[in-house]
Order: sequence, then C-alpha cells, then structure tokens
Amino acid sequence: MTRRPLLFQPLALRGVTLRNRIVLSPMLTYAAERGHVTDWHLMHLGKFAAGGTGLVFMESTKVDPRGCTTPRDPGLWKDEFVAPLERITRFVRGHGAAVGIQLGHSGRKARNSVPWEGRAPLAHHPGLEDGEEWELVAPSAIAASAAASVPRALTVPEIQDMVAAWGAAAGRAHRAGFDVLEVHGAHGYLLHQFLSPAANRRDDAYGGSAEKRRRFAVEVVEEVRRHWPAKKPLFFRVSAVDEEGGSIADTVALARALRERGVDVIDCSTGGMTPRSIVDPADRPGYGYQVPHAARVRAEAGIATMAVGLIVHADQAEAILQEGKADLVAIGREMLHNPNWPLDAAQKLGVEDAFADLPAAYGYWLEKRHRAGFGGRPSTWQAGIGPAAS
Repeated sequence: MTRRPLLFQPLALRGVTLRNRIVLSPMLTYAAERGHVTDWHLMHLGKFAAGGTGLVFMESTKVDPRGCTTPRDPGLWKDEFVAPLERITRFVRGHGAAVGIQLGHSGRKARNSVPWEGRAPLAHHPGLEDGEEWELVAPSAIAASAAASVPRALTVPEIQDMVAAWGAAAGRAHRAGFDVLEVHGAHGYLLHQFLSPAANRRDDAYGGSAEKRRRFAVEVVEEVRRHWPAKKPLFFRVSAVDEEGGSIADTVALARALRERGVDVIDCSTGGMTPRSIVDPADRPGYGYQVPHAARVRAEAGIATMAVGLIVHADQAEAILQEGKADLVAIGREMLHNPNWPLDAAQKLGVEDAFADLPAAYGYWLEKRHRAGFGGRPSTWQAGIGPAAS
C-alpha cells in the first residue's frame, strides 16, 4: 500500500485530533453587523468544512469594540455573541472539521473603511457598542501612518483591563464550541504594536527592553490559558519579521516564552507594521515566501509551527511537511479560489480514499464518476478538453 501523504495524516494537538494538516487561514471578510456574525459566516466557513479541510478558522474576532479594524468586524466582547457563533461551530464540526477562532484587537490600526471602499482611516465614527466616539488606543501615541489619527496611549490599568478582556473572550469562545483558539499577535495590530520598538515607546513595565515589550503578549496568553481548557490547543500568530526592524531572533525568543505558558503552535506570518510591504517592491512574493520563518521558529524554539503565505499546490504543501519546515499548512486566498482544495490535493497526491472527508451528498457522486473512469481530469487540472490543454 502506498504511504499516505503527510498532508492527509491526522494530527493530535492536546485533546483535539485534526483529520488532516490542512488549515483554512483566518481571513477577514468584513461581513459582520455591529459585531454580530450573520448567515454569511455560516456559509463561508461551512463550505470549507464540507470541502475536507482539517481545521477551519473563524476570522479575527475582536475582544473590544475599539479594536475592530472596520465597522464590519465580528466581535466576542459580550455574551450575546456566543449563541450565533455556536450555530457555526456545530455546523463545521458536524462536517468533520475542527473549528478555530482568532481573537484580536487592531489598536492604532482600527477604525477604517472596508478594503473595497479604500480601507481608508475614518476620521470620526460612532463606536460599535455605545455609539460614543470611536477611540483609537495603542501602546504609545504614535500613528500607524501619515493618514491615520494619533491614538491615545493605554494606561497600565487599561492594559490590565485589556488582558482581562482577552481572557473573557476566550471563555466565550469555549462556550461557543470552538476547538482551537489563536491569539492574533501579528500584522501591526495591538499585540504586535506592543512587541515593536517602533510602535512601543513606553518606559514602564510594558516597554523598553524586548522582555518588557513581550510582557503584554505573555500576560494575554496566561489569561487566555486560564479561561481556555487545558485539553484545547492554543495558537499564536506572529509577524516573524516586519518592516520596522522586527527580527526572527525576537520571534524565536517570544515563541520560547509563549511555549512555556501553554501555546502549542506558532502561526508564522510577516509584516504589517507600516503600509509598506515586507517584500522588496522590486520583487513579487514567491511561493511559500514565509515558510523559512516557520522552519526556523520550529527548529530554534522547539515548538510546532504553521506555515502560511502563497502555499498553493498540493506537492508544495506536502514538501513543507515532509522537510520538517512546519507541522500544519494554512491556505488562504487559494482556498477562496477553490473551497475544495483538500479534495483536489488528495487526488493529486494519490490518496486512495480521496472522497472520504466529503459529505456523502458530494462524495458519493464524485467517487462514482471517478471509478467509472470518465477519461478526463477535473477542471482544476487542465485548461480545457482540446489536445493542447494542460
């Protein structure tokens, strides 16, 4: 019997076993209404579970209404958000996938229009919770860009309140039925702002040395772990390097500290501290351009990692795992292009039971066509049916 590809072997993380190593990366869809999820989110996340994904992540969900990137971000800052999310987790898990949620706060990068309306900073906007002016907060009074408003620096008691807000949201995520939780510490958002010497100019217990800049992230993880069951895995997303001097050595040190406090997987992204790209403007990002960071964190911090960023093809994803560069692969926009990417990958890698993870209403018919040997390949394999198609 042919050895099963590593991409399609189960992975146990604490008390959760993923059916494969394929993860839907958390991607903002900006479809919430005053923090509330809608039928859009059920459809959006449900189709990836039905497509065979091992772990389906809910997008960045905010622990504080001030932390929403746009007025359309989902929230988990109050109890009434729990029941609608539980509807989603029940559906996703009912189709064989584990379901995760990313908790975040945008800090000084909050209060923008949605991307397809320019993602421009909103000079003024009523808050999502009480209608009062939406205030920007950050570690220091430094704007995210020339176009953005200057935020107010959080006081130490407010930082401690923010830590508590993360823990309370983690407890709600557990009650909503999520299997996995990820703390968003990347892309120039609040936790990343505290980690960065460019955004964090504090001279108290939360700023100055690298250890002090890590304190907020460490305390958030400790508080989340108090509210998040020991049997459930905890991920942390990092910008492994950024365009304002954030280095891989800093990230390795952070990963070691977080591992000791109960983080199981480091999700390795990059950039986001400023509007300019981490990638040289003369270059286009290549396939898997962030994978080397996941490999280094895994090797040097002794912790499992998830690779993300232009992972597009089945053999590419399998090679990342086989070469020990990461333990999981997260697929983002390519999954938007093809929600059945896991099925496509299974067929291309020669998995014998490629249709087993699909709902019977899909799998039965697709396997029947496959076994009948219709003499062609699915549309994702070739351009057309002519002799020149490939």
